[in-house]
Amino acid sequence: MGLETKPLVTLHETASFDLADFPVPTGREEQWRFTPLSRLKGLHDGTAVNDGNDRTEVLTPSGVSYELVSREDPRIGTAGKPADRVAAQAYNAFEKAGVITVPKELVASEPIVVNVHGQGGTVFRHLLIDVKPMAEAVVVLNYTGTGVQGANVEFVVGDGAKLTVVSNQDWDRDAVQVAQYTTLVGRDATFKSVVVTLGGDLVRISPRVAYTAPGGRAELVGLYFADAGQHLEHRLLVDHSVPNCASDVTYKGGLQGDDAHTVWIGDVIIRAEAEGTDTYELNRNLLLTDGARADSVPNLEILTGEIAGAGHASASGRLDDEHMFYLQARGIPADEARKLIVHGFFNELIQRIEVPEIQEKVLAAVEAELAR
Repeated sequence: MGLETKPLVTLHETASFDLADFPVPTGREEQWRFTPLSRLKGLHDGTAVNDGNDRTEVLTPSGVSYELVSREDPRIGTAGKPADRVAAQAYNAFEKAGVITVPKELVASEPIVVNVHGQGGTVFRHLLIDVKPMAEAVVVLNYTGTGVQGANVEFVVGDGAKLTVVSNQDWDRDAVQVAQYTTLVGRDATFKSVVVTLGGDLVRISPRVAYTAPGGRAELVGLYFADAGQHLEHRLLVDHSVPNCASDVTYKGGLQGDDAHTVWIGDVIIRAEAEGTDTYELNRNLLLTDGARADSVPNLEILTGEIAGAGHASASGRLDDEHMFYLQARGIPADEARKLIVHGFFNELIQRIEVPEIQEKVLAAVEAELAR
């Protein structure tokens, strides 16, 4: 396991729609030093071609629209630019983008559900979810199946709007996914992201949040569980560039088995003009067996002294022997005691999902992981 704190060189990275602005990574770059490039199936170096297919189902409640548009649609790219080579490759390679629109002041009656089932090959995807001012919606993104995917997902949260997104990565064991989630939060708007990553061979998710006006709030929650040989990576950036906005980040992970590897990068920048910012980020990792590695790098850069609060914390460790002893001393078998501790570790995050059917799925998935 590893823990680092260092200057925020990653926050001054390139962001561009032009693929030529991103050199092919070698693995020595800060953005890529934890990622096993040989397992990306060519997503990073241009050798992957758009030769795959997936089955996509979009379920929308009354009043919410879904459409497929060309890359020339002016709405595409409004949340922000690609920030690494795979995101830029995906942006330049997708054929049609999906656009989900929640009209002004509409409160969606039920969750918007996007089911993506990979069927092999490589696919480049682009999805925009546009929540207009004063509207409210819950979006559930389910990723299953096999194949290789490079993707950009945009969330535009209008002034006074509320958007909750649950992204569930439940891929087959051989799948590869590299995705950038880019969010633009409006004045007095609220955005909540829940990322659950359990499946896949290599999954790298990069959530990024920026604000357009004061009063915006973002809550980023993540839960991941890596088994032997899996690489699960989450790289977050919250960019506070306007006054009086808030962010709260909590990610927790479990690991078991040889070469199980998780990476969490939490970057927060508070720019000089972002007075009154209130932010906190937390990462915790529970290593259940030998041979697993958790890398956790919280980064916080503050360029103004006029803030409401800022902090971060990170820790990785094994099951607490005292907790195990306490439970076993009361007649609970070791396997059951282990499950109870892990359930307690994840329970807070599972409760924050707030979508009952997803809560049940995640709880069942954690149970299945512990039974292996």
